[in-house]
Amino acid sequence: MPRRKFFKRDSWEFGHDSAADEQPLAEPRKRRTATTVAYAALFFAGATFTAVAGDRFAQMNAADEATSASADATLTDTTTDTTTTPADDALASPRAEAPSDGAAPSRATAPADSQAPAPARASNDAAAASAASPSSAPQQGNGSAAPSLSGRAATPAKSGRAAHKKPSVILLPATKPMPVPEIEGPQSAATIWLNRALPDPTPPALRLSPRFARQLVAASKQSGLDWALLLGVLRAKGLNGHEPTDKGTLEKLAARLASMSKRTAGGKWATAFAYDGHAAFADKVLALTRYNHAVGLNSLVHGLEAAKSSLEQRLLNDPMINIYPGGRDDIAKDKVDVRVLATISYLRETFGQVTVSCLISGHRLYARPGVVSAHIYGHAVDIAGLGNTSITGHQQPGGLTEAAVRDILLLPGEVMPKQVISLLGLGGPSFPLANHYDHIHIGW
Repeated sequence: MPRRKFFKRDSWEFGHDSAADEQPLAEPRKRRTATTVAYAALFFAGATFTAVAGDRFAQMNAADEATSASADATLTDTTTDTTTTPADDALASPRAEAPSDGAAPSRATAPADSQAPAPARASNDAAAASAASPSSAPQQGNGSAAPSLSGRAATPAKSGRAAHKKPSVILLPATKPMPVPEIEGPQSAATIWLNRALPDPTPPALRLSPRFARQLVAASKQSGLDWALLLGVLRAKGLNGHEPTDKGTLEKLAARLASMSKRTAGGKWATAFAYDGHAAFADKVLALTRYNHAVGLNSLVHGLEAAKSSLEQRLLNDPMINIYPGGRDDIAKDKVDVRVLATISYLRETFGQVTVSCLISGHRLYARPGVVSAHIYGHAVDIAGLGNTSITGHQQPGGLTEAAVRDILLLPGEVMPKQVISLLGLGGPSFPLANHYDHIHIGW
């Protein structure tokens, strides 16, 4: 039986080549054509918008450059080398204020470009702008590349010109420069003055008003009472501030204390004890009375710092205050804090005589490793004797040193020390150290 040959027929032979079957292929071609046209329109619209915006930006930059050039020309024409104002001196650099050859400060330290005419500076700025043009920067497009580059080149030119402009005048409050550290003595054992100053211990809130001070003196004279005792009673009762009480109450209190003083005839402590009935209150009143006398009414009204000069002169001229030569020099040079001066004067009022063994001069730099002594700043004093009696050998309980420490701990809060060191510890800022057998250290 003869073999039959089978032939594979292509798909087009089965009648699938009709126009109806090929119709779906035409629709994707139309979509691709429409999409291409839309994207082309968007591209050209964006390019047109970028070109127009770049042109306007370039015109704005050109207008700004012309305005800046005219302002520079006006500033240069109205400024000379000899013009000097207080604000310019305040803003001058330290190099200009302190030349190395010791000559007077000169205004001729400005760059040469700042004194050149405006056209010359404009040409220099244009040259700098062309040199600083970022030729290697990537370009975004053919139409917008030139405007964007011109806009970027104008920015370095403005910053370069601003560097040569005269700084604007700024009015600053007058301030006192901080003193530089001073070094005295050999390098192996030098004393370094850091010029640290504590604030006035008597700020305006703690000062008496002038009106109350006049009322206080008048009430004291009328009753025959010590003004310091009258003020001490008010302060011991917690009445502080500008005017601790009114005039009527002040006069009644003065009259009452005066009658008690005559009845007891035992002095100020007995008068205060009769008024309140507590020994601790009488101790506080007596301490405040002595402190008021020690600093004076003027310092209580205007502040201790205002009365510092008079305190210094009083200590230096008082024969009952013995200060070693280096310490006298420290006081004369105004290196000692006013708290120290007030405390020495207070001890003189309390014991009648004071021996000062150390202020600043002669004391070592460190109180202990890594801690600078308060003496170096003028914030401490060592007392070696009181009432013509040495501290050495008189630090037993109930002795001279204990009485002195107790009196120091009764000082007003504004001048209360932070360190009261002896062989006795009575609490608060007082504590004992074995190497303080011959003096009382009082520090802030």
